[in-house]
Amino acid sequence: MADTELGSFLPRMRLDDLLAELQNRLEAVLATRDRVHSLLEAVVSVGSELDLETVLHRIVESATALVNASYGALGVIGDQSTLIQFVPVGLTEEEIARIEHWPHGLGLLGLLIKEPQSLRLRDIADHPDSHGFPAGHPPMRSFLGVPIRVRDEIFGNLYLTEKRNGEFDEEDEAIVTALATAAGVAIENARLYEETRRREAWLEVSSEVTTSLLSGTDPHDVLVTLARRTRELTDADVVTISFGVAPDLLRVEIAEGLGAEELLGIELPAGDTVAGLVLRAAEPQVADFRSCPDAPENFKTGPSLSVPLGKGRLVRGVLGLGKRTGRMPFSAADLRMVQALAGQAAVALELAEARKDAERLGLLEDRDRIAKDLHDVVIQRLFAAAMTLMSVVRLVEKPEVTGRVQHVVDELDATIRQIRSTIFALHTPREEAAATVRGQLMDLVESARGHLGFMPGVRLEGALDTLVTPKIADHLLAVLREALSNVVRHAHATEVDVTVDARDNVLLLEVGDNGVGVPEEGRRSGLRNLAERAELLGGTFEVLRREPRGTCLSWQVPLS
Repeated sequence: MADTELGSFLPRMRLDDLLAELQNRLEAVLATRDRVHSLLEAVVSVGSELDLETVLHRIVESATALVNASYGALGVIGDQSTLIQFVPVGLTEEEIARIEHWPHGLGLLGLLIKEPQSLRLRDIADHPDSHGFPAGHPPMRSFLGVPIRVRDEIFGNLYLTEKRNGEFDEEDEAIVTALATAAGVAIENARLYEETRRREAWLEVSSEVTTSLLSGTDPHDVLVTLARRTRELTDADVVTISFGVAPDLLRVEIAEGLGAEELLGIELPAGDTVAGLVLRAAEPQVADFRSCPDAPENFKTGPSLSVPLGKGRLVRGVLGLGKRTGRMPFSAADLRMVQALAGQAAVALELAEARKDAERLGLLEDRDRIAKDLHDVVIQRLFAAAMTLMSVVRLVEKPEVTGRVQHVVDELDATIRQIRSTIFALHTPREEAAATVRGQLMDLVESARGHLGFMPGVRLEGALDTLVTPKIADHLLAVLREALSNVVRHAHATEVDVTVDARDNVLLLEVGDNGVGVPEEGRRSGLRNLAERAELLGGTFEVLRREPRGTCLSWQVPLS
């Protein structure tokens, strides 16, 4: 090659190298500019949210995107220098479900908690503090950890693993550190907003529950409202309220949210459940539902929180909350709020029951007073009036006057029996009346009113609720039902009288009407059933004619 050609070739090589170097630097500047723009966008995205859980997820998502990492997580540090929350990104729900447990802040993650400074590794396994991964955890090698500070306190750490195009470098560390600084401000704002919103909502729910219970609303409806509002406040997926139905048995009485239909009404041995432990110890429990048998089979369960309804010996039930696997665990603020709500609901329930008992006691006292006045004053005066009239009958010479006086005496005697029946009824509380023989008889007669078009006359005498056994009561109600049905279908009556009398070891039922009477020929299968019921109990049954028209069914059985 000629000297002139060599001289012209060397400058041209230097120029090409210079252009290549300039091109590389330009690309590096453009890449840096793009990463700075991405960092700014990530900071804006993180700072634009006020929901704490959403902020934490965005921080991890932004960090993994900025450094091209396959996996990312944010561990929130608790009071005892352990991880109380773990927010993963890059894992599917199935992969999360396969992991035996979340990291507790030991090993390499514990080192970052003890020494809050950036840590960059080529291979996690090479570090002396690495303890490996829990069962079911995907393999990871490259690692970048950066602490997140909120004011002067360490809130948690950002963990990034498995960079897709190589290893984490200094620039990655600088970018994630800058993001962590902005994340601390966003977390502080979200926490302040969350705390304010939580307190407002808590005060609203607390006031709603207490007002409802003390204003007379049914406690079950109030507890349903409590479960629903608690689920909204804590963002739980399912909320249950369980009560002990036996010393070793729990029943889920209220369920709201995911799997509520399957949970509602199930009974479980108290010793095998988290709710049973809470009921016995009267202390809240934070657990993983994967070891709890009171979760529905189709519910991929994760964090759970259970608190007692009440304190000490006054624990009335258990309020349980659960979330899906992979969701953020319940925070200490959630625990404090749910405990306060459960305690207030328990106190309000006690006050509501005490008020109900006081009202019931006052009602019973009034009824006892009225019954005593009726027995000691009214009945005695009526009996004295009847005795006086009986003595006057002997002095009356005209038969028609004697008949009228005797009729008045009979009416007074019937009135005395009716008042005695009323006294028996007064001693039965209204809420328990439907379960008594007297209450069932009245309900049956009341139900016939719509078919008859009028209310039958009723006279209930004697201690029906104490003398009539359940077996005899079943036959008695069946006979009365059949008798009233016959009157409705066949009698065309305008008056019906029902008398039930329990005295002298005999139970008498009479149903009289002013209808067309029983025909001489016709089907009598219904009457035959009444006779068979009387014979079964060793009694008698008769169908009598009334004058001037009508029928009287008389059904009588011994009470012994």
